[in-house]
Amino acid sequence: MKELFKKMSGFVRIEFWAFTTLFAFFILVFIMEGFESDQPPYPETYYPYFKEAGVPFNFYQHYFRPQLTRHLGFYVALISLNFIFVPGLLKRGTRLRNLIGMILVLAALLGLFFVTGTWLSAYEFASASKEDVYWKIFEDSLEHTLSVLFVLAIYTGIKYAGMYLLNISEKIEAKYPIIRKEAIVAAVVWLTGLLVLRFGRADMEIIIGWAVVVLIAIALYLFSFYKLIPASLAGSRNPFVSYLKKCLLIIAGTFLLIYIVSIFITTDDDAGLGYSVFNAFFQLFITVPVTWFLYKRLQAGNERITVLQKELTQSSANIDFLRSQINPHFLFNALNTLYGTAIQENAERTSEGIQKLGDMMRFMLQENVQDKIPVSREIDYLENYISLQRLRTDTNPGIQITSGINTSENYLQIAPMLLIPFVENAFKHGISLREPSYIKLNLEIKDSTLYFDISNSKHPRQETDPERDKAGIGLENVRQRLILSYPNQHELVIHDRPAAFFVHLTIQLAKFG
Repeated sequence: MKELFKKMSGFVRIEFWAFTTLFAFFILVFIMEGFESDQPPYPETYYPYFKEAGVPFNFYQHYFRPQLTRHLGFYVALISLNFIFVPGLLKRGTRLRNLIGMILVLAALLGLFFVTGTWLSAYEFASASKEDVYWKIFEDSLEHTLSVLFVLAIYTGIKYAGMYLLNISEKIEAKYPIIRKEAIVAAVVWLTGLLVLRFGRADMEIIIGWAVVVLIAIALYLFSFYKLIPASLAGSRNPFVSYLKKCLLIIAGTFLLIYIVSIFITTDDDAGLGYSVFNAFFQLFITVPVTWFLYKRLQAGNERITVLQKELTQSSANIDFLRSQINPHFLFNALNTLYGTAIQENAERTSEGIQKLGDMMRFMLQENVQDKIPVSREIDYLENYISLQRLRTDTNPGIQITSGINTSENYLQIAPMLLIPFVENAFKHGISLREPSYIKLNLEIKDSTLYFDISNSKHPRQETDPERDKAGIGLENVRQRLILSYPNQHELVIHDRPAAFFVHLTIQLAKFG
């Protein structure tokens, strides 16, 4: 159930905006009709009842404002019930609180229906006692409130049943190949549409049209997508013509069926013929071409994916071949030999440098290929790199390199090679053997958040330097990696001044496991 709620987060946003868009459209239509109906004879209002009772009728007081208030209250109640309290009832630990909230919303909706009902039914006070009228208005309000609860319960059942079926759609499709994910989505949309039209008191012609025409369109789409079109593409010189002929036969077969069903429902020959003709045109000019277009588009996308997979396979093979040309065992053996020679010759600085270089190479070959590594290993690599750089700068008194690394939280993990590009960039652009230079680095971890600051001096590069006009090492690459690996979990600030360069980076690190 927890996994189902997680997967519904994206659907909830779509659902909310769908509700809001439909409601906004409905309110717009209601307001426009109100402007057209504010003069006698007030079509489709309660005006005849007021006239018969001899009670003066005010369009805005007795119809427009009460109905608009009802619509707005219904929207607020529906949003709060569907998106707050009903999901809360399905979660443990919050059921009682959400049940109380749900009862309060329904009580408020009942009160709203009752108050607005006194304006809508004001004509009844002229012919009956106040107690009887108020009781009748209360009964109507209670009926409206219970109908809202009833429709919400049906919609909730449809929605969660559909989401559950989608969650196990792969298992269902493996057992029943004809029941695909698209069929489940289409069934949910079809049932929801019927519910909305019926509750919204749409004309019966529209309800029957949706129930029959849309259902046939869904069935024709699924059958064409997975049977007719593949068969036409495999065994015909002109696939679309073959597909069209098969669809025409199906549409012709459903013509008589729809005619009979429509007459049975409406007992009207003309209505049955109208539904049959409308269905034939709808399927022929909308469902058939749209299904063909979507299938061809999917086919083109699959072909593109196949090409990319082949290219990726070839690229991976090339990379593996290049890697095989460098035998890491040979490199490590060579470094060990040089390290032993440096020790024998008492070359401490050289042996230290060889050892740190070996550690860095081992990191590159073994740990840099992982998605996440212990933050301590990233720091070890960083310190080895700085130590190697010190070997060539410590003899120059004009170069100051200060680093403060304060961390003991080894249970955290980080994407590898995120920090070193900033340090490489600082040594590349901040060190000059002829001018005073500095690099200041500070790294600290507090409450699972890494704080990294580095600043360096800047010097004009020689005109003969081949990298004079090139940007810093991998900075843009690191920026993109941070966006992908730590979305909304990092902050990167870079200040590039004529004589100095500064980087401030914070990352919210995750724990292992």
